[in-house]
Amino acid sequence: MTPSVSTRRASVALLLACAGTFLSFLDATVTNVAVPPIAADFDVSLTTVSWVATAYVIPFAALLAPAGPLADAVGRARLFLIGAAAFTASSLLIAVAPNLPVLLGARALQGLAAALLVPASLGLVLAEIPAARRRAAIGMWSAAGALAAAAGPALGGVVVEVLDWRALFCLNLPVGVWVLITGRKLLPGESRTGRGPDLAGSLLLALCIGSAVYGLTQGPDHGWSSVYVLAASGVTLVSGAATVMQALRHRRPALRLDLFRSRSFAVASGVSLAYGTALFTSMLLGVLFMTDAWNYSALEAGLAMSPAALTTAVVGIGIGRLQITLTPRTMVTAGSALIAASTATLALLIDTEPHFWTLWFPAGTVMGVGVGMATVGISTAAAFSVEPQHFAAATGMVMAARQVGGGLGIAATAVIIAEFSGTGTEPYAAVYWFATAVNLAAAVGGLALRVAAPPVPRPAASADRAPAAARILEGHQP
Repeated sequence: MTPSVSTRRASVALLLACAGTFLSFLDATVTNVAVPPIAADFDVSLTTVSWVATAYVIPFAALLAPAGPLADAVGRARLFLIGAAAFTASSLLIAVAPNLPVLLGARALQGLAAALLVPASLGLVLAEIPAARRRAAIGMWSAAGALAAAAGPALGGVVVEVLDWRALFCLNLPVGVWVLITGRKLLPGESRTGRGPDLAGSLLLALCIGSAVYGLTQGPDHGWSSVYVLAASGVTLVSGAATVMQALRHRRPALRLDLFRSRSFAVASGVSLAYGTALFTSMLLGVLFMTDAWNYSALEAGLAMSPAALTTAVVGIGIGRLQITLTPRTMVTAGSALIAASTATLALLIDTEPHFWTLWFPAGTVMGVGVGMATVGISTAAAFSVEPQHFAAATGMVMAARQVGGGLGIAATAVIIAEFSGTGTEPYAAVYWFATAVNLAAAVGGLALRVAAPPVPRPAASADRAPAAARILEGHQP
C-alpha cells in the first residue's frame, strides 16, 4: 500500500468512526426531551413511554463488551458497516412506527446496533492510523462521542419544538447512508482473526448487564424491595457468576478477564465506571433542574446545555493537536477534578432565580473542559494498555463500564430527588454533591494510571499536500 493510499484510508477511517460514534451516543440522550410528545402521540403514560430510553440503554450497555472481541474476529470495518446498516434501518422504523410496541422494538435494535458501532469504530481507527497519529485520532473520536452525549438535549429540544419527534430519527438517515457507501472502501485489505467470542458467554454477559440496568431503572418507580428489582438482582448475580466461570474455562471468552492483568486497563475500567456515573447524573440533572426550578422550556433547557457540549468538542480535538505531551494520568485526573469543581460550585450556588450568565455558563464551560480531557484520557489509557490486536475488545469493555455507570447515575439521581426531604433547590444540590464525590473518586483513580502518552506528532514535509483529515491527525490546521 503506497503512503498516499494509506493516508487516504486513515482519513476515511477517522471520519467514519467519528460519525458512527456521534450517532450512537446522540441517540442515547436526544430522545429525553421527546418523551412527552411521544406519550401524547400514542396516548400512554409517561412511565410507560420512558421505555423509549430504557429499551436503547439496556442492549447498548449489555452488548458493548462482547462486541469488542467480535470486531477483532470478523473485522472492524465489517462489523462497523453491519452496525451502521442496522442503526439506519432501525432509525427509519422508529420514524414511521405506527404504535408503541413497534417503536420499542426498533429502539432495542438501535441500541444493539450502537453497541456494534462504538468498539468497532475506535478499533478501526487505531488499526488504520499509525502510532504517531493515534493521540490526535483518539482525541477527535472521543470528542465526537462526548459532543453527541452533551448536545443531545439541545438538539432534541430544537427539533421537537420546530418539527416533530419523528424528525429526530430522520436525522440519522443521510449520515447512515453516507457511512455505508463510504465505509465499503475500508473492507479490502482488512485483517481479522475469524474466531468469534464465546456465544454462550456473550449471552450470559448480556443477560447480566441487561438485568442490572433493568433493576436500576425500575428501582425508582417500583421500589428497591419490589419483585422487579429483587428478580433482576437475582438474575444479575447468577448470570454474572456464570459469565466469570465461562470466561475462565473458554479459549475465547466474551468477558476478557485476561485484559485486567494490565493494571492500567483495570484502573481505566474503574475510572470509566465512575466517570459515566457522574456524567449521566450531571446531564440528566441539568435538564431537570432548569425545567423545574428555573421554569425553562425543553428547548431553552436544551440550548442551555450547549456551552458545555461545544467546549467538550473543542477540548477533545485540541488535545490531539497540542505539541506537548499530556499523559492519560494528567488528562483523567485534571479533567475529573475540573468536573468536580463545576458540580461543587453548582451545589453551593444554585437557587430558584435563574443565573445563566453568572453561574450556569461559566460552570458549564469548566465542566466541558473537564469532560473533554477525561474522555480522551480514559479512551487513551484503555487503548494503549493492551496490545493492538485487542484494541476493540478493550474499548468495548471500557465503554460498557461507562454505560453501566450511567445507569447507576440515572438511578441515583431519581432516588435522591424523590427521597430527599428538603425543599426548593436542596434536592438538586444533593445530587450535585453526589456527582462531586464520584468525580473526585475518578480523579483519585486517575492518579493510579501509568500509561505512557502517545508520541507528539511532528510536521511532515508533505503535509501541505495531505488531505484535510490527515493534516488534522498530524497536528496541522485544516
